[in-house]
Amino acid sequence: MLLQPSRIRQSWQSGFTLIELVMVIVILGVLAALATPKFVSLIGEADQSAIKAVAGALSSASSINYSACVAANSSCQAVRNCGDGFDRLVDTLETAYLKSKYRIQSSSSIAKGSSTSCVLELIADSTITAPFTLIGTEAP
Repeated sequence: MLLQPSRIRQSWQSGFTLIELVMVIVILGVLAALATPKFVSLIGEADQSAIKAVAGALSSASSINYSACVAANSSCQAVRNCGDGFDRLVDTLETAYLKSKYRIQSSSSIAKGSSTSCVLELIADSTITAPFTLIGTEAP
């Protein structure tokens, strides 16, 4: 059997149609619109968790500082108010990053040996706060 030269072979093209591609883009857009608010919510929760961790670290640093002062250790830092506590105890933690991200809401006085509750706030969003406890001390 001889092949006839006038006969044209049909070729099949594979790929996606324009409608299929548009539908995929629409579905991805809907998924992105649904997922974005959940990620925004996670950022706020992460900030709240981070500030609670920093507040806990400051409370612990205050207790350690108080113990050092009672033992007349040279590493004792004088803490007379919330601002002192934040500035000096953050220096003890050797973290300048904390000072650029957090601040104290109010600066109440603390008598030697007594404790008070201070409030730490996120500089970028003042609605995110966490309380921590400071113990008043005098440097030896």
